[in-house]
Amino acid sequence: MIALLSKWLIPNRENTSDPVVRRAYGQLCGVMGIALNVLLFIGKFFAGQMSGSIAITADAFNNLSDAGSSVVTLLGFRLGGLKPDRHHPFGHGRFEYISGLVVSALILLMGVELAQSSVKKIMHPTEVAVSGLAVAILLVSIAVKLYMAFYNRVIGKKINSAAMVATGMDSFSDTLSTLAVLIAMAVSHFTHLMIDGWVGVLVAVFILISAWKAAVETLNPLLGQPPAPELVEHIRELVMAHAQVCGIHDLVVHDYGPGRMMISLHAEVPSDGDILELHDVIDSIEMELAEELGCEAVIHMDPIVTNDEKTLEMRSRVEKLVQEVETNATIHDFRMVTGPSHTNLIFDVAVPFGGEKSESAIEEEIRTRVRLLPGSYYAVVRVEHAYTNG
Repeated sequence: MIALLSKWLIPNRENTSDPVVRRAYGQLCGVMGIALNVLLFIGKFFAGQMSGSIAITADAFNNLSDAGSSVVTLLGFRLGGLKPDRHHPFGHGRFEYISGLVVSALILLMGVELAQSSVKKIMHPTEVAVSGLAVAILLVSIAVKLYMAFYNRVIGKKINSAAMVATGMDSFSDTLSTLAVLIAMAVSHFTHLMIDGWVGVLVAVFILISAWKAAVETLNPLLGQPPAPELVEHIRELVMAHAQVCGIHDLVVHDYGPGRMMISLHAEVPSDGDILELHDVIDSIEMELAEELGCEAVIHMDPIVTNDEKTLEMRSRVEKLVQEVETNATIHDFRMVTGPSHTNLIFDVAVPFGGEKSESAIEEEIRTRVRLLPGSYYAVVRVEHAYTNG
C-alpha cells in the first residue's frame, strides 16, 4: 500500500537525498501510522472489554500511544524540513532525532503502565473470556503491525531516518506483545490457568527493552556520535585521490540531521609546493565532497616536508615508536627543528577513545622513548583524541 501511495503522491520518489522527497515519505508514513493505530485501538479495546483481558486492553492503549507517536514523527518531519534561518543556520534537521527520542519515551511510558496493570492482574486474577471475534481481531492486529514494522524499517533505512526506524521497532514489539496475549488466551481457555497478568509483565519487559534500544539509536546522533567507518574511508579515498595531498587528519563530521552534514579536515600538502596551485586543489576537493556526499566541506592545509630524506626517515621511526606506545595511534604535522645542542621533533598524536593510558601518560612515554633514540632528540608532542573510529 505504501509503495502504491508513494508512486501516486511522491514525485521523483527514488531521489531520497532530496529533502522534499524525504519529508514526503515521512509524512505519508506518519499519516498511515495514525490511521492504522487508531483502528487497531478501537478493535482491541472492544475485544479487551468483551473478554475482560487486561493484557488486550493494555495492548489497545499501546496502539493508541503508537498513534500519538506517529503524530510526533509526522511533526518531526514537518519541523525538520524548515529552512535554515538566522537563529538556526544549520537548519532544523535534528527535529527528526528529537521526535524519535520522544517516540521512545512514549514507548517507555506505555511499558511502565502495562507492567503496573499486569501486576495488579496478578494480584487479583480474573478469568479471561475467549471469543472468536477477539481472536480474529488479535490476528488481524498482528498482520497489520508486521506490515507497519516492515514499511517503517524499509523506508526508514531508505531515507536514513532514525525516527522511522524507531517506529518500526515499536511496531515489531507490538506484534510480539499481541502474539503473547493471544497465546495467553489460548492457555487460559484450554488449561484454565489465569496467566493473563504474567504474560502482561513479559510483554511490558519486552516493550521496555525495545524502548531503551530505540532511545539509544536516536540519542546518539543528538549527543554527537562518530561517523560510520564506511563514510570515513570514502572521504579519505576521495581526498587522497589527488596527488598533491600527502595525508589527512583531524577529520570531523558534524551531523545536523539527515541530509545536513558538515565535514572539516586537515590535508597535508608539500611545503615546497606552489601555494596558489595547492589552494586551487583544496577548493576542488571541497566541491567534490559537496557534490558526492551532499555536504558542506572545509579543508585546512598543513604544509609538511616531503623532499628531505632525514626528516622522512625520522618520521617513520617516530611513527613506529608511537605505535609501540599506543597501537592504534597516528601522528601528523611532523617537523624537525635543529638547534646547536639538540633537535626538536614536533608532532601531534591522535589516539582513539577507550584506551587504558591517559593522554599525559602517553605523552611522557613518547618523550622518554624519543630521548633514547641515537642522537640528541627531544619530543614536543601533543596527544589528542580522534573524532572517528575508522
